[in-house]
Amino acid sequence: MTELLIPVPLHVSPVARPTTVPQVFRAAARILASNGLYQGDFVPDALDREICVPHFLRPMSVVAALKCATTGDPHLTLPLADEAIGRLALRLEVDGEGPLYGGIFDLEAHIDAWGDLEGRTTESAVAMLEHAADVCEVTL
Repeated sequence: MTELLIPVPLHVSPVARPTTVPQVFRAAARILASNGLYQGDFVPDALDREICVPHFLRPMSVVAALKCATTGDPHLTLPLADEAIGRLALRLEVDGEGPLYGGIFDLEAHIDAWGDLEGRTTESAVAMLEHAADVCEVTL
C-alpha cells in the first residue's frame, strides 16, 4: 500500500517553529525570499478563482509572511505574529510617518502600505526583515 504524502511548507518544521519575534522576522524573510513579495492584500487570488496553488506557496505580503511564519497559513494569526507585526509597524515609516493608530488592523495596514510602495522589491523586504531581527536581538 502506498502512503499519501501531504506537502508541508518548506519553512515549516515541527521542531523549529519561531518562539521569539526575531525568529519570526527571520522565518518571514525566508518565506519572502522563497515565494516572493506580493504587493496587495495577503496573497494573489485569495479566493482561489484562478490559481490552485496552496496559499503558503504563493507570493505574499509582509504581513502574510509574518502570519505564515508562525502558523503556516498567511491568513491565520497567533499572539506572537501580532507582536511581531506591532514591533515592525513601529519601526517602519511611510511618507515620513509611523502608524496612525495602534489597533492590529491599523498596524497591518501600515506594514502593507510600506510593502506596496512603488519600486518595493522582494530583496528590500527580506533585507528589512533581517535588519529588524538583528535590531530586536540587540535590544532583547
